[in-house]
Amino acid sequence: MPDTPMTGATGGYVDQRSVAESSASGVAWPAIIGGAFASVALAVLLFTLGSGLGLASVSPWANTGATVTTVTVMTGIWLIVMHWLASGLGGYLTGRLRTKWAGLHTHEVFFRDTANGFLSWAVASVAGAVIVVTTAAFVVSGTAAIATGVAGGTAKGVIQSASPATGPSAYLLDRLFRADRPNAAGADADAKAQAGQIILNGLATGDVPAPDKAYLAQLVSAHTGVAPDEAAKRVDQVIADAKTAEVKVQQGADAARKAGATLTIFTGLAMLIGAFIACAAAALGGQQRDVYD
Repeated sequence: MPDTPMTGATGGYVDQRSVAESSASGVAWPAIIGGAFASVALAVLLFTLGSGLGLASVSPWANTGATVTTVTVMTGIWLIVMHWLASGLGGYLTGRLRTKWAGLHTHEVFFRDTANGFLSWAVASVAGAVIVVTTAAFVVSGTAAIATGVAGGTAKGVIQSASPATGPSAYLLDRLFRADRPNAAGADADAKAQAGQIILNGLATGDVPAPDKAYLAQLVSAHTGVAPDEAAKRVDQVIADAKTAEVKVQQGADAARKAGATLTIFTGLAMLIGAFIACAAAALGGQQRDVYD
């Protein structure tokens, strides 16, 4: 189309091929919000179903049910599937429900559909995070209220029955008032409490000192009547068993840490996949919306 001359004092030409900018926004918020709500609803449904399947696969009994590694891998795979399906549904609905953009190049339409799909995924992710945080806060506040009520009702009895100090302070007080020879006529509960404080202090510091081991042997011999050598063997065995139990607890905590890190990585990967699927599904839905219009 040739340029049309401009009449006026300055002269010149005006390019009539320029097209006026549309006043309509490229962000289809109604479709985005609708797709996001559908995505969150499906995600909640799939999460509930996955939680039920996960609880069915574990067991409180020893050597039964799925292992921690198996549960972690299954949970990670289910998170990816959940994000895939939920994001796909939200993105597709976003593309199909938006209004038709007339007079736009197909590349621009594809970009807008992809961007709207990403926004739908973002809105759904933020809404899901808000739901999780709100639910967690409600559970924590309810648990704290229950704990406060129980503590208030039992505080008097606990104060009356508690020892003057616990932990390292109790151990230091015990060592301060420790007699040279244990009294065999003393209460067994006091002797067990004293021995427990010594062993706990040894575990906290790395090992039970030799003077404490000798005193424990005297304490066991005085309260059980066994020979000093046998009492010393009992002390060594109990300390070794306590160390083994502590190592198992540490191993369990480390396994839980690794499982949490793996689930975090799986969650991030699932969210990335969900964002991609939402964009692709929105582009597909928008294309079909224009074709079947």
